[in-house]
Amino acid sequence: MWYRSDTSWVFDDENVRKSLGRYLAVMKNEKTSKFMMARQLPAEFKSSDSMIELWKEHVTYTDEFYKTEHEADLGKTFFEEKLTPRKSYFDLKIEIASRILEKCHLCKRRCLVNRKKGEVGYCKCGNEIAVSSIFHHLGEEPELVPSGTIFTMGCTMRCLHCQNWRIANWIEKGALCTPKELSEEVKRLRLSGCRNANLVGGDPTPWLLQWLQTFKQVSVNIPVVWNSNAYYSHETAHLLAGFADVYLLDFKYGPGECAERISEAPNYWRMCTSNHLEASKNGELIIRVLVLPNHLECCTGPILNWIARNLGAEIRVNLMYQYRPEWHARKLPELGRRLTLEEKRTAQGLAEKAGLKNCIA
Repeated sequence: MWYRSDTSWVFDDENVRKSLGRYLAVMKNEKTSKFMMARQLPAEFKSSDSMIELWKEHVTYTDEFYKTEHEADLGKTFFEEKLTPRKSYFDLKIEIASRILEKCHLCKRRCLVNRKKGEVGYCKCGNEIAVSSIFHHLGEEPELVPSGTIFTMGCTMRCLHCQNWRIANWIEKGALCTPKELSEEVKRLRLSGCRNANLVGGDPTPWLLQWLQTFKQVSVNIPVVWNSNAYYSHETAHLLAGFADVYLLDFKYGPGECAERISEAPNYWRMCTSNHLEASKNGELIIRVLVLPNHLECCTGPILNWIARNLGAEIRVNLMYQYRPEWHARKLPELGRRLTLEEKRTAQGLAEKAGLKNCIA
C-alpha cells in the first residue's frame, strides 16, 4: 500500500494520533474496521419483530459491540473474521434501515415517503443508489488522502453556495449501482492505495440502507468515513454507531437563522450539535467549519466555542477558507465574494481564543 509522501508526516503528528488513533490503526490493518466487527456479532431478531422491538434489540447489541471493540483494541481478545453468523448486529441495522425507507426519516426533514414504492421526498433519492463519481481524492484532510471517495447523488439541504450543486440537485443523472458493484469498487479503492472509503455527495444520508448493504459484502479491511452535512435524524445517528469509523461532519451555521435562510435547514443547530455529540461517542471525529464571508460573529465564533466547550480542545477541526460564490450564492449579497485576508485572520483568532489545539487551516 502506498501513501503520498507529502502527507506522511501525519503519522507522527501527536494531535492526529490522539484524536484519530483507531482510524490510523485500521488504515494500517493493525485493527479491524467497525463494519467487519459488526458483521461478526451474532444478533437474534425476527422479521416479524416490530420497529420498537428492533430498536430495543439494537440498543442491546450496540452496547455489546462497543464492549467487544474495546476488549479487542486493548488486546484482551483477538478479533478475526470467522464464519458469518446466521444473523448479525450488522444485519439488524440493515433490517431497520430497510423499514425506515417505507416511511423515510433518515434525515431531519422526516418526509415519510415510501421510497420502496418509488416515492421521493426532499432529497429526490429513490430505492437504487445513484453514483456521480468514484476516485482517489487528493484534496482531503492530510490524514485521509489518498481518500477513496464515492460521490452519490442527492442532498438533504439546499445550500445556496453549494460547490457540488450539480450532484446535490440532480443536474447530473448519476449511474445506478448495485451494492455488489459498489462493494467491488470499495475493494478496488483499498487495494489501489486508498486509506479509507469516503462516503460523500451531495450527502450520503439518503443512501444509508444501500451503504449498509454494500459493506455487508466488502471483503477488505478499510476505515469508513461518513462525510456528511450532519443534518440527519436520531435514528440515522444510532445506525451509524458500529458502522462509521470516522465522522467527517460539516458544522455550517451558528444558532441563529442562517441555516434556514441559506440552506433551507430549520432547527439545524439543534440537530447538528446532537449529531456531533453522538459521533464523538461512537467513533472518531473530524469537523469541517467552512468560514463564510460576513458570518464570523453569527456562525464561525459560536461554532468554534461550542466545539471547544462540548468536544474538547483536541478534537480535529478543519477551518476552511476556500469559500467561493457558487450556484445561487449571489442571491444573498453577503455571500457574493470570497473571504478577505482580515476575515481569515479573524477566524484563526477565534479558534485560538476558543482554545482549539488541533486545527487544520
